[in-house]
Amino acid sequence: MRLLPYIIFTLAAIVLCHTSDACTAVIISGKVTADGRPLMWKNRDSGFPDNNIRHFKGEIHSFVGLVNSGSEGGEVWAGVNTAGFAVMNTASYCLKDDDVPASQMDREGRVMYRALEICSSIADFEHFLDTLHRPMGVEANFGCIDAHGGAAWYETDNDSWHKIDVNGSRDGFVVVTNFSVSGRPSGWKGVERFMTAQAVFSEIRDEGALPGILPSDIMNRLSRSYRHEVLGIDLIRDSSAFLSNTSGLFVDQDFIPRSSTSASVIISGAASGDNPLSCVLWGALGYPSCSVLVPVPVSADDHVPDALKFSPEESDSTFCGLSAMLKKNFIFRSDVSSMSHYMDLRPVFAGVGGYPSMLSCCREAESKIYSLFYPLFAGYVCGAAGEEEYLSCYDSISDSFYGIYLDYFEGYIHL
Repeated sequence: MRLLPYIIFTLAAIVLCHTSDACTAVIISGKVTADGRPLMWKNRDSGFPDNNIRHFKGEIHSFVGLVNSGSEGGEVWAGVNTAGFAVMNTASYCLKDDDVPASQMDREGRVMYRALEICSSIADFEHFLDTLHRPMGVEANFGCIDAHGGAAWYETDNDSWHKIDVNGSRDGFVVVTNFSVSGRPSGWKGVERFMTAQAVFSEIRDEGALPGILPSDIMNRLSRSYRHEVLGIDLIRDSSAFLSNTSGLFVDQDFIPRSSTSASVIISGAASGDNPLSCVLWGALGYPSCSVLVPVPVSADDHVPDALKFSPEESDSTFCGLSAMLKKNFIFRSDVSSMSHYMDLRPVFAGVGGYPSMLSCCREAESKIYSLFYPLFAGYVCGAAGEEEYLSCYDSISDSFYGIYLDYFEGYIHL
């Protein structure tokens, strides 16, 4: 293993680290998946580290979405509604070309909340954007899918929007980070993460694995990736040499998971003509390498597991709370001087104290959760179980999800 690139990068990146919102996302067209279901993935980076999943009863549609913990409502950062319409965003830094003050900006969460309340399709979303009061108060890439085969990105500024039709992509997917192709190249951000995500999804396509891609595949190959396409390194692939020749610490710079990553969300949409209530939001709250992906059904009523919700009285008994504790105690262990820029990858790749690696703990816990959920979901989709039975059985198994998380990370909790 060549260590010189690591040393050079480490010295340079200390200066370059920043904490601005830096989400990485993709939409995969239902035209290339085996079951016709489109997929959306968002790795959220935010100045709000505590996130949760909530259910809302909107003006027209109910929906589930990712929110900042303690939010009073009115904002959502990715979600899907009972019509099968889903929306997410990434911040863009190259579209705004006006004098609208900062006090009137950053309305993306409100726009998505309202869209989930009233939109049933991407056509509805386009009409919604057209009729919003100007200035819209946004500079963002909005990603949308619906239950009618729609899948598109909308590069949106205060006055206008530019559509990228994912169904028309030759790859079958479109990766987006923090730039817009219709914007100023001088303002592009997140190009490094775009290069990595594009390379990984291209490999999945070339392997012939895109049609059968699962939320867990995206989680493991993207949300938990320590590949850096600019440097030409993959710390997971080369973990044995990396851990043998270094302290196990590395600078947190331009990887897909970052210290600012607050959640990873994957939305499995409905195929054209299918029941929109077959959509599922999969959420991993907190830092992906010590968090667990959990399925949440879409319904008119609230079926979000309690441990995914915000609980100020029991913050340590939530997915977000446990993930935050594991991240602080084992991965980003110090904020003295410049130490907050370093992540300790020994527990992530190899484990500590005789306990398995965090990555293996995540995968084992998710495999257990998936084994409980998938037969139930498959029965609902094929018509063997009705909606009431599906949701009732989901409630009965979802009570165990947090316990599964605790079981597989028990060693770390007590270290």
